[in-house]
Amino acid sequence: MTRMVPGPALSMLKEKYDVVVNKRNVQPTRKELLRNVAGKDAILCMLSDRIDREVIDAAGPNLKIISSYSTGYEHIDVEEATKRGIYVTYIADILAEATADLTFALILACARNVAAGDRMVRQRKWKVGWAPDLLLGQDIYGATLGIIGLGRIGTAVARRASGFKMNLLYYNRNRNEKAEEELGARYAGLDELLASSDFVSIHTSMNEASHHLINKDRLQKMKKTAFLINTARGKVVKEDDLAAALRRGLIAGAGLDVFESEPLVASSPLLKMNNVTLLPHIGSATHQTRSKMGEVAAQSILQVLDGKSPDPHFVVNRQVLRTAPSSV
Repeated sequence: MTRMVPGPALSMLKEKYDVVVNKRNVQPTRKELLRNVAGKDAILCMLSDRIDREVIDAAGPNLKIISSYSTGYEHIDVEEATKRGIYVTYIADILAEATADLTFALILACARNVAAGDRMVRQRKWKVGWAPDLLLGQDIYGATLGIIGLGRIGTAVARRASGFKMNLLYYNRNRNEKAEEELGARYAGLDELLASSDFVSIHTSMNEASHHLINKDRLQKMKKTAFLINTARGKVVKEDDLAAALRRGLIAGAGLDVFESEPLVASSPLLKMNNVTLLPHIGSATHQTRSKMGEVAAQSILQVLDGKSPDPHFVVNRQVLRTAPSSV
């Protein structure tokens, strides 16, 4: 285990197997990772751990499963693992509802100047009491929300938005006719969504097509009164272009839980901007969700090491389900 995680994961694994766990609340160094995977049957890793061919080689022939405590798996060389008959598992969309909650928290915080108001009170800058023009924000009720990526998390955000009577646009690789029928969402091209939305919320997965999907050109298509929300992956947004857009007033603001480099570098211009709300990648950070994530990651390992196939819902490389020997 490359990190301690909340909940029962460690105790579940220790009941039956010897576990080497990084008990420090920091990412293991590359050297530590390569040393500690040697001879292991399973790796329980985080999104921040790069599990590439070198790591798989270092683990050796005993390695049967790489279980990631994340909904993404771009940090794992899935192709190499598949060649060797090694399962790659993840926690799928268990974190969908918690992440949707935080997404809406960012929408509310950006539109209603929540962080600015908190700073004003704490810094004793609230001098005039109630005032008609103090920290005027934007209406959320009845506004248009554009969702990029209408998977389980995007759909969960759309359900919350329907309670605010928001107009829903979405852009997705495939039409989601169920969401259109149940939530009144309307499919739109990306350019139309950006130009028409008061809030643009990103929920796409990280892949070659989504890398820097939101860049200078696309930010210029947004309304000057619009807000960009990102609780998906930092690299979907070209951060320098976003900072420039915020500085020039091309958009009204942004709410970010993820960044191109984490933690956010000290030189980032975003840190000095008042029109952006910044969070430290806590989209799934509830006791219940993080505990369940660990339980699922550990359960996948137990199933494989006990000679069973893991739940297909959590398997990335399903080819291994067909090719792995039954003793695995």
